Amino acid sequence: MSKISRRDFLKKSSSLTVTAAAMGMSETAFSEEPHIQFPTEPRARLAVASYPFRDFITNPRRRQSEPKQPMMEIKDFGAMVVKKFNLKNIEPWSGHFASTDTAYVSGLREAFDQAGAHVINIPGDIHDSVYDPDAAHRMAAVKEGKAWVDAAATLGSPSVRIHVGRVRGAEPNVERAAESLGQIADYGAGKNVVINLENDDLVSEDAFFIVKVIEKANHPYLHALPDFANSMTGGDADFNYRAISAMFKNAYCISHVKEGEDAEGGKFFPVDVGKTFAIAKAAGYRGFFSMEMDRKGDPFEGTQMLIDLSLKYLG
Repeated sequence: MSKISRRDFLKKSSSLTVTAAAMGMSETAFSEEPHIQFPTEPRARLAVASYPFRDFITNPRRRQSEPKQPMMEIKDFGAMVVKKFNLKNIEPWSGHFASTDTAYVSGLREAFDQAGAHVINIPGDIHDSVYDPDAAHRMAAVKEGKAWVDAAATLGSPSVRIHVGRVRGAEPNVERAAESLGQIADYGAGKNVVINLENDDLVSEDAFFIVKVIEKANHPYLHALPDFANSMTGGDADFNYRAISAMFKNAYCISHVKEGEDAEGGKFFPVDVGKTFAIAKAAGYRGFFSMEMDRKGDPFEGTQMLIDLSLKYLG
């Protein structure tokens, strides 16, 4: 029997939407492509990530020492962003969630809605790796990924970022990763939640490895999340811009804006923000840009600086 790609399957299954409607089922279960309406006004395309504020937000999954400054809970992050930065879009990191239980996440949704904030992506860190040679670990990774898809659906977020973790003694594997992530993307398709892969780790999330996985999976709900600076931490500017170009060609709904990245040893690697925005434009990217300052310094000042730069290059 010949195999068909998930993309072809979703195309063929789109004809079943009439039957689905008659049975009271959601049409998103048979959606061929993500149907997300992106804003066009520059400020409306910007978001603020919670990760840079990790020293100011309680982490319910870790025991923390006595804080040096007042701490907020993640439920209050949306209100802070709306008031401090005059932006409505937020990107809460999974490390700031107490759990993925529906009741808890629904409480977050209520708090964000009351503040006038909207979640546009969840960076979901998962314990197991999608390319682990051990099938049980891959199954666990898929289960974790689906839990973050459920959380995104509850929050009204159009996407999640699934972390691709390293595996001791095993090289990154395109086939295994594509198969696992394809299962998560199938699940996301049923809820109209896009699965994103970030160029976050130069080993397990190398930009060109990520692109190979996306191409192998060939799934309309699996896309790239280009981070402006993560591929620069090796100190090779040519590699970084080739990597970011490859990522934006496969991006759909979310990108991380940075002016550079702190690397091991305390060295800072800057990037050309204007050049990176030009790469995004050339690729036809129409999604959100999330501010994710990731260097030493005040995250409030750093985030405002990134917002100002973004508006400059999007204007």
